[in-house]
Amino acid sequence: MQITFLGTSSGVPTRSRNVSAVALRLPQRSELWLFDCGEGTQHQFLRSALRTSQLRRIFITHMHGDHIYGLPGLLASLGLAGNSSGIDLYGPKELNSYLQGILRSSSSRISYPIQIHSIEKAAAERKIIFEDEDFSVRSIPLIHRVPAFAYRVDQKPKPGRFDIEKAKAFNIPPGPIYSKLQRGEKVQLQDGRLINGKEFCGPKRAGKSVVYCTDTIFTESAIELAQGADLLIHEATFAHQDSDLAYQRKHSTSTMAAQTAAEASVKQLVLTHLSPRYAPGNALTPKDLLKEAKQIFPNTLLAKDFLEINLEKPETVCDT
Repeated sequence: MQITFLGTSSGVPTRSRNVSAVALRLPQRSELWLFDCGEGTQHQFLRSALRTSQLRRIFITHMHGDHIYGLPGLLASLGLAGNSSGIDLYGPKELNSYLQGILRSSSSRISYPIQIHSIEKAAAERKIIFEDEDFSVRSIPLIHRVPAFAYRVDQKPKPGRFDIEKAKAFNIPPGPIYSKLQRGEKVQLQDGRLINGKEFCGPKRAGKSVVYCTDTIFTESAIELAQGADLLIHEATFAHQDSDLAYQRKHSTSTMAAQTAAEASVKQLVLTHLSPRYAPGNALTPKDLLKEAKQIFPNTLLAKDFLEINLEKPETVCDT
């Protein structure tokens, strides 16, 4: 899975940071998922290597403008381009009336199917909101000034590694035969031997997991959702010294994000949704927020627009 940050500012855009949007490229398929869609997100797509034609699902955390104002424009542009096979949207119940009102009032024509899924009930009951043969998505309520939700994407167990050296030791010629063996098929060689591909594949490996958590004050539900995740993307709107503001506005500090990561035993934390008050040149900068978080959770990165994180490493694997 490859994660691309398209917007990492909170509230309003800055010269170097657009408002919230994170894209997830799925492995082994030409498909993108988007988490939040702040104003200008489609422009961020144009400045990246991502293709909106591959966009299939959009997950909205809550109905504040810096997370949704880019959505109508993006959907309308997809309609004009005529290259979308359909979009599924997930979010609070107000998402449907918001979109329908804007699209109707602006006479925007959507030429592809759109399905909008309200997630409140499933999130409250800790149920899966989407699942296919490769991935599942869960959501959980957060604590913010309006109903807000975090998302977790889990990749299902992946095929085991294909033992190339063992195949060579059995004098199995490389080529199309290897592809069949990697799929766990039985193959008869020219010398008459019948080879079972499963004997050349290791045990299935755990899939990757990503959690997207914004906007919220520190909450046990975020820890619950993020348990053992490979990557936690968490808002860090405020520095620790501004905790009073964080509690008033129901946002997290850098230290709250780090505490969530530590208690959830995640592998890596990325801070995003940074307040413009910490722009370079001010008394505190994003680097100070990163330093605060790393004192609690050392494996922390600071997001910036167009940062890419690839959780997949190329390797030879078996399909079953």
